[in-house]
Amino acid sequence: MSSVLILNGPNLNLLGTRQPNVYGATTLADVEDMCRAAAKRLGLNVAFAQSNHEGVMIDAVHGAKGTHDALIINAGAYTHTSIALMDAVASVELPLVEVHLSNIHARETFRHTSYLSKVAVGMLCGFGAQGYVMALDALAARFDAS
Repeated sequence: MSSVLILNGPNLNLLGTRQPNVYGATTLADVEDMCRAAAKRLGLNVAFAQSNHEGVMIDAVHGAKGTHDALIINAGAYTHTSIALMDAVASVELPLVEVHLSNIHARETFRHTSYLSKVAVGMLCGFGAQGYVMALDALAARFDAS
């Protein structure tokens, strides 16, 4: 059974209360519950991590090699700033689906650049929490094709 690490970055622990007009009312626990249900339907194992610290996120990516078969990452603001996180993903050579709750391309200009996209197999943005489920669906299809 394939395994996916879902890694969330800074401020995502505040989902449901942080700028609900941008990020919605869904909490991180709700997202995890949605992902568990989708993973069960798809025959996948999922694990979750969240950190507000770049180095901790990099350590989680490194730790995924040999443990998980793919990554789903919502790196929050690190998406637009962290070459180190991009390098970590490239180093572990696991397929990555990048997820964002909001449409980063419809927001401030600085959010239009994603370092993670350079090493991702795909990116989902603007679909709210459903983007995580869509990412799991895409990875399951990728696993089935290989």
